Amino acid sequence: MAAWYERCSLCPRACGIDRLERAGVCGASDVLRIGRAALHWWEEPCLVGEQGSGAIFFSHCALGCVYCQNKALAQGAGVDVSVERLAQVMLDLQNEQRAANINLVTASHYAPSVARVLRSLRRSEEDQHSDAMLHIPVVWNSAGYEGQATLQLLDGLVDIYLVDFKYANPKTAQRLSHAQDYPDIALAAIDEMLSQVGEPQFDENGLLRKGVIVRHLVLPGYVDDSLEALSVIHERFGNRVLVSIMNQFTVVDSDLDLRAYGLEEMVSDEDYERVLDHADALGIEDYFWQEGGAASESFVPAFDGTGVLC
Repeated sequence: MAAWYERCSLCPRACGIDRLERAGVCGASDVLRIGRAALHWWEEPCLVGEQGSGAIFFSHCALGCVYCQNKALAQGAGVDVSVERLAQVMLDLQNEQRAANINLVTASHYAPSVARVLRSLRRSEEDQHSDAMLHIPVVWNSAGYEGQATLQLLDGLVDIYLVDFKYANPKTAQRLSHAQDYPDIALAAIDEMLSQVGEPQFDENGLLRKGVIVRHLVLPGYVDDSLEALSVIHERFGNRVLVSIMNQFTVVDSDLDLRAYGLEEMVSDEDYERVLDHADALGIEDYFWQEGGAASESFVPAFDGTGVLC
């Protein structure tokens, strides 16, 4: 496992830093760091149901969007944990809190360690009901900026990919996330995810058991980019993936100069409706959308070690 962190290339930035000795470009060392582990109610309905999604928020991030709504987490808020403690956190969410799934949020820069934990907890036929094993779906909640080798570590361990497709325009990706290659990287990542888990499968309660959900956050001032992004998603994947069109942009960083990045305070109802109309025109089926007011009510939890500390 340690070899993955030496001359790190887990994300497409491929910084080459020895994370056994110091932090990579993502800000993380090889030690797992988690901000929060608790039931989360703000995911798509097919991930939440009546139970809540068992979200584990991993500290640091390789992408670094200027408008990040989890800035404190991306900058390292949280506590260091061992792989053994991570395994217990997952089991507690399943057995004690009865989560609908295990939702691993921005874990890509720790993928080798997380994969090790998942391999130790995957059920077999004879122990599928054991409280010492996972028997609920595992969700990989990702910004979409994923390396192919990293994703292949997860093959057979992840049931659901919840992945962003933030930008189809390389210039916008560079301006807002310092990643001009984001569109090509994210599309290739979704290809790999789809090849691993296939088309959506639901249980008798309407909860997603396997599949890919592609999320797109509509950014104020970039509505035309959203139209392009949805067109690209539908042309490439059709209805083999579920699509979630989000309207929850919220300014959480008082130091963010919106005008410097072409951003506005919030997405207007008219602009959001324009994006939804475009999805309808494309023929995207049964996409997820958010009610008015989602932005003002966006919930950013405290990344204070809740559910992680013994």
